[in-house]
Amino acid sequence: MSDHLDTVPPSEAMPRDLPTVLRIRIDLADAQPPIWRRLDLRSDLTLDVVHQVIQDAFGWEDAHLHRFALGGSVWDRDAQLFLCPYDVAEGEDQGTPEEQVRLDQVLNEPGDVLEYVYDYGDDWQLRLRLEKILPSEPGTPPAVCVDGRRAAPPEDSRFEYMNDGLATLVEDPDRFEPAEVNELLERPWYVLRARGMHPRLLELVNVLSMTSDGAELGARLAALPDPPAKPSDDELRTAFSAHLWFLDRAGDGGVPLTAAGYLRPAVVEEAARLVPTMANWIGKGNREDLTVPVANFRESLVKQLKLLRKYKGALHLTRAGAAARDRPAVLFDHLAASITPPQERGRFTVDADLLVLAYAAVTPDGELPLDRIAAHLTDLGYLHDDGRPVAGHVLHQYEANVHDILVNVDAPPTGRRARSQISAIAAALAGAALHH
Repeated sequence: MSDHLDTVPPSEAMPRDLPTVLRIRIDLADAQPPIWRRLDLRSDLTLDVVHQVIQDAFGWEDAHLHRFALGGSVWDRDAQLFLCPYDVAEGEDQGTPEEQVRLDQVLNEPGDVLEYVYDYGDDWQLRLRLEKILPSEPGTPPAVCVDGRRAAPPEDSRFEYMNDGLATLVEDPDRFEPAEVNELLERPWYVLRARGMHPRLLELVNVLSMTSDGAELGARLAALPDPPAKPSDDELRTAFSAHLWFLDRAGDGGVPLTAAGYLRPAVVEEAARLVPTMANWIGKGNREDLTVPVANFRESLVKQLKLLRKYKGALHLTRAGAAARDRPAVLFDHLAASITPPQERGRFTVDADLLVLAYAAVTPDGELPLDRIAAHLTDLGYLHDDGRPVAGHVLHQYEANVHDILVNVDAPPTGRRARSQISAIAAALAGAALHH
């Protein structure tokens, strides 16, 4: 191991300015004959991604705990430990969360070694040794299996492996095909992870890939342009007409409310001409309590997007609202950050938000498939208290309701439109939110 990594903690070691390719040999400890894999890994991968690569390379199922260590055994408290999410959630503080550490912070020079254990019970210990550093070209995949020898022992087989050998566990102990590993390493998960997509979305893509209707979602997300194109100011100004109108009115002395806390009729009439979801509304649109699209839009500006606040009988700009006033690009970034679901929300809300955002991102100028999203949520195990499956209409009613925010990112209404219509700008906004 290099002196540099003996003396500099990984959190302080400088990652390379430009990604390279690290050729790494991974050996299963105490295997006779040897069981090993040779992989080309991009240097900017974080250790949580390297963990998934190892799982695919050795044919394991990621069903147990794991950890990495530098400068000693994974069980050595004097070593620098890198912890899996479960260890962190359980309060383990003797180490760094693996997702915070890049591969080139722990393997820097040929000969450097990183230790890894999978399944604390079976104790499958592996050693990662950096063999050489190769240049990285545009489009270099995150991980490629170059070579390897022999099948790996399957999950939960330590006792049989140690007593009876590999031949009793697998049909052909000598068989190993790098092409089979590379097929796994080409899954959309790796592309999306390399782009920094929301970590929970990656889990959902993996789970749904095993269902009949969900297999294509990851591929469609991976096919999106990288980096995504940013809409022009003129395009944003059109799609944010209603938002910018409210911000302009609120910044000009505030938008007065009635004694009952509603927008005044004249204001409702003006807003109704701009709020996109008014396209399907039947009625005069001059009383906020009877004009649901305007009422919901105004409430989203206050509660979810935090662009406006109620103060002394009027709507006023928040600091974020003042920063975004007449600045559509700033407004775009603020909305993208605001609709990214924080992990501390309830699990259903996070999953529903992410699936709505994912399908919106791949459905520009189309209708959001609410029934399909609801079916995914049912596949994930969500049911009503009485056992009924999730229905599409629920996606209008749950806590965060990202759906209603997205469908109001569009040009002012000029005629009838699909209730769940996603504009090109709304699709771009959804894609940006998934990268926050």
